[in-house]
Amino acid sequence: MRRLLIGILLVPGLTAQAADDESLIERGRYLARTADCAACHTAEGGAPFAGGVPIASPFGTIYGTNITPDPNYGIGEYSADDFYHALTEGETPSGRQLYPAMPYTSYHLMRREDADAIYAFLMSREPIARAAPETDLSFPYNQRWGVAFWNLIYADALEPDASSSQSSAWQRGQYLVEAMGHCGECHTPRSWTGAMDLDRHLEGGSLAGYRAPSLEAEALAERGWNRDDLAHFLKHGMSPQGSVFNEMFPVMHHSTQYLTDEDLSAMATYLLGDTPPEARRIEPRPLETLSDSARRGRQSYLDTCAGCHGGDGQGKPQVAVAMNGNTTLRLEDPTNLLRVMLDGIEARDFPGFARMQEMPGFAAHLSDTELADLGNYLRETWGGQPGDIAPEDVADLREDSAHAAP
Repeated sequence: MRRLLIGILLVPGLTAQAADDESLIERGRYLARTADCAACHTAEGGAPFAGGVPIASPFGTIYGTNITPDPNYGIGEYSADDFYHALTEGETPSGRQLYPAMPYTSYHLMRREDADAIYAFLMSREPIARAAPETDLSFPYNQRWGVAFWNLIYADALEPDASSSQSSAWQRGQYLVEAMGHCGECHTPRSWTGAMDLDRHLEGGSLAGYRAPSLEAEALAERGWNRDDLAHFLKHGMSPQGSVFNEMFPVMHHSTQYLTDEDLSAMATYLLGDTPPEARRIEPRPLETLSDSARRGRQSYLDTCAGCHGGDGQGKPQVAVAMNGNTTLRLEDPTNLLRVMLDGIEARDFPGFARMQEMPGFAAHLSDTELADLGNYLRETWGGQPGDIAPEDVADLREDSAHAAP
């Protein structure tokens, strides 16, 4: 009888503790998605968080590590303090330096309670006894001890505006963009040392042969973005301005599609401001006003593109993006447009029932001159940009792709 009474007295406390633990784990699940952990630590077709994702850098290939609670290959022996230190300072409990492909240069702004929640979530996952591939960097970048000196200069350099004069949504968005989402790691130019050039923060960067475009408010508005469309784009991967592709697709797939509408709106508010600039509208230009190159490109568009994207650039909903209003055409730098035309885009499943079909690359089917003409037609007609792509620009990108091929 005494045991029964003791059991009855203990059950409510145990239930409350279990509920608290589960709540912390679920909060950590959300925050792990906010921090986009899976994109670098879950290989395609691999076990969640078991590592193995190759991350290309100018210095060689870095592989995402195993962050499951396996004691040998993962973080099973980490304490919460160890995890927070690795996350924000880039150093393991053994003193091993992490390469800054792990964005501790942004995560150093993460709140301790958020790191603890992520730790609780990861420790609740299934341990996977699998070693990640060894990072392969050239000398002297393969000398990890040297990262400690790099950290003295750059690890804590990012310090966003701490003023409280902005709205609460703007301040929440700043934390999500700068710390958790670490958007600046891709959308900020880097110096020869591999550090973010914070004097040009969010002005755009280079990534795997593509341009990560500027996220500055004026640049976004110039490309037609408003807050509602930007939040919708992050949630669904598509909007009137186009769809995510290349390295932005995993960000949406693993991270932003799971965020609350309130958090996505906050991110858009931070990027565009509490009083956003007006989104620029561009009227399509008639054929007779285009350059000779663009007029020649019209025929290539009808032959190779119009079947999916429409004769008037209207696209096909959930299948092929519209050219009219497409943000890629409105970038001053035509690199992304030319890369897409050369290499194509693989078919992708988007949230809900949307599935964008494969876009084939035309590297083997169109000459440098034909691709330059086609690019000029697209940019002049729907992008508000000059038709200044030359065949040599296409040839240079071909050569870069050939050198980058395995």
